This record gives sequence, C-alpha cells and structure tokens, in this order.
Amino acid sequence: MDAPLIERTIPSTGERIPVLGLGTFGAFDVPPRSSTMDTLSDVFALFDSRGGRVVDSSPMYGDAESVVGALRLERKVDDGLFIATKVWTQGRREGIAQMERSMKRLRAPRIDLMQVHNLVDVDTHLDTLEAWKQEGRIRYIGITHYHGGAFAALEKLLRNRSIDFVQFNYHALDREAEQRLLPAAADTGTAVLVNRPLGQGDLVRRTRGRPLPAWATRAGYRSWAQLALGFVIAHPAVTCVIPATGNPEHMADNFDAASATVERPAPDAAFARRVAQALASA
Repeated sequence: MDAPLIERTIPSTGERIPVLGLGTFGAFDVPPRSSTMDTLSDVFALFDSRGGRVVDSSPMYGDAESVVGALRLERKVDDGLFIATKVWTQGRREGIAQMERSMKRLRAPRIDLMQVHNLVDVDTHLDTLEAWKQEGRIRYIGITHYHGGAFAALEKLLRNRSIDFVQFNYHALDREAEQRLLPAAADTGTAVLVNRPLGQGDLVRRTRGRPLPAWATRAGYRSWAQLALGFVIAHPAVTCVIPATGNPEHMADNFDAASATVERPAPDAAFARRVAQALASA
C-alpha cells in the first residue's frame, strides 16, 4: 500500500489539501489528439490513484487547460479535484472572457482557485475575482509570479488585499522567498503554492550521475528530485508544491517525496538544512 500524502491546511478556510500537486506548464501543452495524450492519461490516472488533488494550469500554457479538461472527462475524476488556473490579460472585459474560456476548456463550471498570472493588470482582475468569489463562480483568489524581482509586489498585495493563495518560485538554491515573502504569507494567513521547485530541471541536471548522500539513502530517499521537493515541503508556510511533469515515473517519484511513514516522517528544518548543503556541494 502506498504511504499517505502529507496534507496542509488552507489558512483562510481550514480546508486540507495534499502538499503535492501537478503543474501543467510545458508538459501538458500538446495537441489533444496526439500520441502524447496516452502518456499524460497515465500520469493523470496515477495522480488520481495516489490521492492527488491540486492541478494548476493557465491560458498562458497553450493547450494545457484543454488537455486537463479532456483527461478529466476520460478518467472520470471530476469529484475531488482542486482546479487552479489563472487570468493573464489586460482589462476587465478581456479578463472575464478569458476566465470563461478557461472554465469551458477545463470543463469546470466552477474554479477552485483563480489566480492573477504574473500580476498582469492585477488590481483590475482582483476586483473581478472578489465579485466572482461572492457569486460562487470561484472558491479562492490568488496571485502569482515566477521571479524574485516581483516578491516585493506580491508581499504588498498580501498585506493590502484579500488574497487566499500566493504562488511563487522557491527551491534549495533559490531561497530569496525565505527573507520576506514566506514570512508574509504566514503572517497574513495566505496559502502558498510553490512553482519551479526543481529550478526548471536545473537541480536534476546539476546532480546527474552523483550518488545520493548516505543519510538520504538510509532514510529511504531514492533521487535528488525527492530531496529537492522535500526541501520545499519542509517549510511550514508552504501549502502545496506543483512540479510539472508528463512522465509517470517522475510523477510516482514526486508522490513518494511527499509521503510520510513512521520510518520516514515529514521533512523538517533539519532535513532542509542537510538538503541545501548537499545540493550546494553537488
């Protein structure tokens, strides 16, 4: 039997979600009838069977939303999924039209989390999202970025607007978020989604061919990617990490990194320090 996934609480409501989700950037941008869909169907089936819930997409990601919608229909996994997507355009009317297209592509009459992607026309869209939340068209409001240069703007919004989720980049060799943004999320009761937890593959390439530290092997870890994901999960302000993958083996590896057992408890601060040291010297 697979070990249970670690769960975290969404501060604004108390709802619990698995600490590992599924990103769709790149990996899910394929033609809906391509041969790659068979592999993505396997990824989605594994995601469902292992208790995955959070799927994150965006209209910026090409065909990803449509592919997620098709897989939801094919795998009959409507119940229980936590669908997150984004608005990524200028103007109120354009934003509404884009979000309505996303709902059709995702085959979702209601979106769990709608995020303003990369802070594009953020104040305009936040006004719309607040109204949509009141109407029940979305459940949660979020903001996102992928670069540390936007962290000050993200923090300001957390402290001045009603935000349920913030999404940003964070990994063992890119720790700028620890200075102010992660503490700000904890202070304001904002859930955190982490993108680029493997540095867009940089951490995997950096460690290719290098043996795992002996302490990690003894603890049951099988890959550097598992250690890198464990580093992110170890931070108490992180709610969910969303690595993107279209590879079923990588999906299984990610799930193992986000599962806890008696022999291998959830990652903590001491674990994170050891991972950071190991990756820095790799």
